[in-house]
Amino acid sequence: MPAQPQPVRIEMVLDVICAASYIGYTRLAKAVARHRASGGEVEFAFSPFQLAPEATGEGEPLLDALREVFGEEAAAHTTQVAADAVHDGLELNYDRAIATSTFGAHHLIAVASGQGKGEEAVERLFRAHFTDGLNIGDPAVLAALAEELGVTVREPAGEALQAELDRVRRLGVRGVPVFAFSAGPTLTGAQSEDVFRQILVKSSNSSVN
Repeated sequence: MPAQPQPVRIEMVLDVICAASYIGYTRLAKAVARHRASGGEVEFAFSPFQLAPEATGEGEPLLDALREVFGEEAAAHTTQVAADAVHDGLELNYDRAIATSTFGAHHLIAVASGQGKGEEAVERLFRAHFTDGLNIGDPAVLAALAEELGVTVREPAGEALQAELDRVRRLGVRGVPVFAFSAGPTLTGAQSEDVFRQILVKSSNSSVN
């Protein structure tokens, strides 16, 4: 009897206020959908990273925050990123986006993953931040999103999440996104859908050898 291929496990390190993470995840999700449609299996593990660990949940307009750090050229850069994202079917509304803490958002992803809804939570949080202009550092917003997703959050974010953030830092991660494939490579940055698809196929084939 031929050996059955093992699921391809992907660990993605991300932050939900990172446009490259959003674009990279969107391309990966499309590749995963094609892979699953052809009979392949994929398991996700999402690891947290905070681009702005000092941010609070009060929030401020993202463009203002970017100008404070990077200067006036930040607006021109976001305009180009938003234009490029259209090719991936994404709407990045930087004029509405809010710079905020992502600690609670990462907690929601972890809880949702434990309830089999991690992929849905990641996509929804990206969209909430970049498209809907929601403050994803606001506990009330996160509670509403959890309800929308059908995720039950019983405990607030705390030491376990901080320990995971510290673990990722100790691994040497200094930027996101990072994609680590079982029986495959570790990639950084928003790769193309075809690159992701090729890795998935190769990883599946190697798992039966």
